[in-house]
Order: sequence, then structure tokens, then C-alpha cells
Amino acid sequence: MATKPIIGFSAGTEVMSKPAGGSPSCPPGLEYLTQLDQLIVHQQLELMEVITGFDFKNRYQIKNSLGQQVYFAYEESSFCCRCWCQSHREFSMTVTDNSGLEVIKMHRPWKYCSSAASCCCADAADCCSDEITVESPPGQVVAKIRHAGSKWLPHLEVKDATDQVVFHIWGPSCCLCQTICCTEDLDFKVYSKDGETEVGNIAKQWAGAVRECFTKVSHFGIQFPIDLDVKMKAALVGATMLIEYLYIESQNGQQQQRLMNKMMRLRVVTLEMIMNPLPTMQCNSM
Repeated sequence: MATKPIIGFSAGTEVMSKPAGGSPSCPPGLEYLTQLDQLIVHQQLELMEVITGFDFKNRYQIKNSLGQQVYFAYEESSFCCRCWCQSHREFSMTVTDNSGLEVIKMHRPWKYCSSAASCCCADAADCCSDEITVESPPGQVVAKIRHAGSKWLPHLEVKDATDQVVFHIWGPSCCLCQTICCTEDLDFKVYSKDGETEVGNIAKQWAGAVRECFTKVSHFGIQFPIDLDVKMKAALVGATMLIEYLYIESQNGQQQQRLMNKMMRLRVVTLEMIMNPLPTMQCNSM
């Protein structure tokens, strides 16, 4: 099992203690999930991304409900993919525990028309269906999350290692954006394979006015039954990452670009007023 240098720690970071024991069927490092029914995913702020406008590799702290770090996830992708494909890029995501042990590996391949998130043919053609594969331990596939396609609502399918559908995830019917006037969570509800019984939720949470308006930073909350198979809990973490890139980051990027364009136009107008001031009116005295 590969062990990486411990990353993701900052001064004062509180970590969750590793549970003792564990089932033989539990992949190494997923023992933490046996005690949890909720995870909080906080994307790290990349200052150079804010300054330059270029996409940097995403990094995430994954915490329990007490705010203790459970895992740390970091993206591996090429500069060209981030520059040209942006949120629709191919990437690998490595998830480590607090000792640096690689616990989960995710891979999202590039798809020909994945930029059309609502593509109506995505449920019929593999070339259009965005997906992410989850491995735990790395090298052993435990789940695959696939964009199932829908004309109206975001829809994902979560499949196990045998390619059987375990969960359906349906996104909100409203616009997938949050603003200062609309700070409510965007809920992606998790249903059992029958599509009717709600068993969990993935919520895109409001990260604050400054972060939402000027950055692409995202915060998520994941809820699931405490007795759910740890492999399926890991699968829901993978589903969160696909939701982040497929739906949320693309929306945040568009909002940020619109804001930057407005600021640029304001600067141009201000500069023109400075360079070409309006003529002053003079009054002739009688």
C-alpha cells in the first residue's frame, strides 16, 4: 500500500483518531467511515488561482461533523487539461488518511461531449456520459458514478463493482447557482436503486459571499446511513467530486468570469474618464 508524505495539515488542524480493529472486508483506511454518518468537504483556497484566473489543482479537506480532519484529497491533472478543458478536464484524485496512506483513488476520463452537462444523449452514449471510477484500495474498483442524463434535472447513477445500480442521485430543479440573495443549500438527494426511497443527501453549501463571488471554492455536506457499506460511503465521496466538477465548478467559473468582465469594463470606463475628463461649464457674470 502506497504511503505519501502527510499533506493537508495547517497549524491547529484537529484530526480524527483512527478506530481500533476493523472488519477484514473493510479496505485499509476506510475504518473511519464505520463510525460516521456525515462528512464535510471543504475545498482549499488557492490564492494564485484568484490572482491569475488560471485553474490550479483542487485540494479538499474531508472532515467529520466535529470538524476533525478524516481525509485529505488532492487532484492530479495536467496544466493543458486545466487550461483548455477547465471543469470538464480529465483528472485523478488521491485521498489519503491522516498518516499519509492512500485510501481512495478516483479517476475521471475525458469525454468527447462532457461539456454539455445536460446533454440528452448522455444516458445513451458512453462517449457523452461523464463518469468517475472509485478504487479502494487503489487498484481495486469498488464503484463507478455515471452521469445518467436528464432533460430537466441533474441525474447520476452509482454502480458497485459488479456494475449494478445501487443509488440514483437527483439534483435540484432550480438553477444550480448560489448568490448573496440565494444562499440555501443545493441538495442532490440520494435514492435507493428503486428510485423512490431517500437514503442520503449531498448538499452544496454556501461558502460565504467573498468565496462564492470571487473564487471557485466549494463546500459540501454528505449524509448517509451509519450502517451503509463503507465502500458505498466512499462511492458517495466520489459522487460529490463528480458533482463538483460537472455542475458546481462550471457554474462558479461562469459567475466569476461575468464578475471579472464587469470589473474590467468598470476599470476601462474609469480610465477613460481620467484620460478624457468632461469639460467644465463656465458662467459669464452679468
